[in-house]
Amino acid sequence: MMRIATLFDFNGVLIDDERVHLEAFREVVAPLGITVSDEDYAERYLGFDDAGAFHAILKDHGRDPTADEVARLIAAKKPVYMKRIATELVIFDGASDIVRRRAEKGVVGIVSGAMRDEIEHALSAMGVRDQIRFIVSAEDTTECKPHPEGYLLGVRALGFEKGVVVVEDSLAGVAAAKHAGLRCAGVAHSYPEDRLRAAGADVVATRIAELTDAMLDP
Repeated sequence: MMRIATLFDFNGVLIDDERVHLEAFREVVAPLGITVSDEDYAERYLGFDDAGAFHAILKDHGRDPTADEVARLIAAKKPVYMKRIATELVIFDGASDIVRRRAEKGVVGIVSGAMRDEIEHALSAMGVRDQIRFIVSAEDTTECKPHPEGYLLGVRALGFEKGVVVVEDSLAGVAAAKHAGLRCAGVAHSYPEDRLRAAGADVVATRIAELTDAMLDP
């Protein structure tokens, strides 16, 4: 019998917190005289982990970021995000249900560019923390999506790759899954369906509640 595993991205797939991230980024870089527009965030930074996003934001504004500067910005953003998410957490309809459903069929893991504390907090709020076998977070990787490192670590944690499906919302995330040689289902929470397909998604749903087991299973 084939083993089945589902690797979920987190932000934009299970929880709707991209606006919270954007406002936290804005608050942290504002003292540097930097502004981040909605358009730039969607097209340039969504899909990056914090390190990748801060590095790109600084480069785009003519700065040459050092590792120490990026680390300071990441540390400054964390309490801003956690304070906002305590009252602004939005869980996508059907997200908790699909995690439980996929856990009944096989292993469920999270592969995300988010910080581990952020993921743990939201999974607990969703009531599904006990359904998650493992988490690959920003702290576990040196490269952010579209690099496949996170998903390769996920496959290593599983011990198998046949029968694995990834659920992603970002173009960078889809690319990361495909670079890792994995099947990928896209949910059009952040990008239109046609752009997810163009990025390589094998199947696409308008929202996560519409993803069926028939779409996800090998």
